[in-house]
Amino acid sequence: MSPQKRASSQPSGPDVAQAIARSGGRTQVELSDARQMRAVAHPTRLALIGLLRREGPMTATQAGARLDESSGSMSFHLRQLAKYGLVEETGEGTGRQKPWRATAQFTSWSAAPQDPNLAEATTQLRRVLVARYAALTQAWIDHQPYESAAWKEASQFGDTFLWLTPEELTRLCGQLTALLEPYDSRLTDEADRPEGSRLVNWLHLTFPLVES
Repeated sequence: MSPQKRASSQPSGPDVAQAIARSGGRTQVELSDARQMRAVAHPTRLALIGLLRREGPMTATQAGARLDESSGSMSFHLRQLAKYGLVEETGEGTGRQKPWRATAQFTSWSAAPQDPNLAEATTQLRRVLVARYAALTQAWIDHQPYESAAWKEASQFGDTFLWLTPEELTRLCGQLTALLEPYDSRLTDEADRPEGSRLVNWLHLTFPLVES
């Protein structure tokens, strides 16, 4: 997830207040409502969205087994996510054997919402995301001893400082996003994935330095 826009089939329902859009080969769901933001700002739901986006449609039972949660818990979270347009049923199966899929491969939201309630919900979501990013990074560090030298050397870990204007930072982020776009098709088309490829987590965080 990121404030850079990225979606697939149109969700339905009176409580869905988001837009599905396509940019190039990317599909994206836009969070534009405080209720949406708070519904997504949950560690289990973030993990569930990520699972469906990476692995494709799953039943509540299958998702629960992958995330070490009960099928009942997964059913509840899936219904909440569907209410706000993040997932949908595939139309197959019945009960907890109904497969669910993500409605989008990417998520976006306003970086500077004017509504105070939406701004507060956005901050809440960002904090949950930062915690998830930290957990994913720690998992990689813990697993490094079992990785090949090639993947250890290919992975990146570091930061840099740049003197930039807001316009320059916006342009630079757009250029980096454009570099990633040619690889987007591999997220949904296995035939596009070369031998030896793995799913890589590319984190991008840019912000003015605030001295603590």
